[in-house]
Amino acid sequence: MTERRSFLFNATVAVLYTFLLVPIVIIILAAFNAGEYLKFPPEGLSIRWFIKFAQSGPFVRAFWFSLQLAAATTVLSTLIGGMAAFYVIRHAGRYRDVLRLLVVSPLQLPAILTGIALLIFFYGTGLGTRGMRALLLGHTLVCLPYVFLTVSTVLIGFDRSLEEAARSLGAGPFATFRRVTLPLIKGGVISGALFAFITSFDQFPISLLLVSVGNTTLPLQLFDYLRFSFDPTAAAVSTVSVLMSVGIVLLIHRLVGLESIAWGGPR
Repeated sequence: MTERRSFLFNATVAVLYTFLLVPIVIIILAAFNAGEYLKFPPEGLSIRWFIKFAQSGPFVRAFWFSLQLAAATTVLSTLIGGMAAFYVIRHAGRYRDVLRLLVVSPLQLPAILTGIALLIFFYGTGLGTRGMRALLLGHTLVCLPYVFLTVSTVLIGFDRSLEEAARSLGAGPFATFRRVTLPLIKGGVISGALFAFITSFDQFPISLLLVSVGNTTLPLQLFDYLRFSFDPTAAAVSTVSVLMSVGIVLLIHRLVGLESIAWGGPR
């Protein structure tokens, strides 16, 4: 009976991984299609569509703008989400559950509804309409919960006696945080920042409602391109995004190790 359950579990996992990975493999193969149209299987192999992507001004500008927006969003989300996690876990008291639900509430609503609410808010308050500032605030709002959740998870199991030992040896609050707390929770911080960056870079609904002329993100540029063209350039753009995400994961693994992210820091 146990062997049967194990087989069913492994089969289910295999089916889920296949369901998730096969579309990515198809897109990558379609990006190297030598034919004129986006189709699978490819009609020969060619890198012409990657060259077209690199030579396309709108795509290149959208790519760099998405990188800048995702980087700024990651910094803001990590700072605000990390501080919110510290306050909620250590100082919120009886209001902890209410504040936790408030911070993660953007995850409970469709992003399109959040975008509409932000658009109405910006117009109603006069804080600005569409543009870089609106995009940055909108992306930070939907990315912040990822940092908050990962840092909160690490802090819940954190051994505070280590901080007390550092304070008893004469370390101040800042020195204790820099030399004791931060190294032990860096796995959660990096994990949340990674989620925030990828979520911001691939964000579509928020960007669609808050974008302005000259501030087009890569997903929006790809959407506009597919409205009028259906060649493998779209697959090449998607492949670059996939490879960039994989590259970020490999970089994190080289710097801190995926095990430290998964388990919340070195033990």
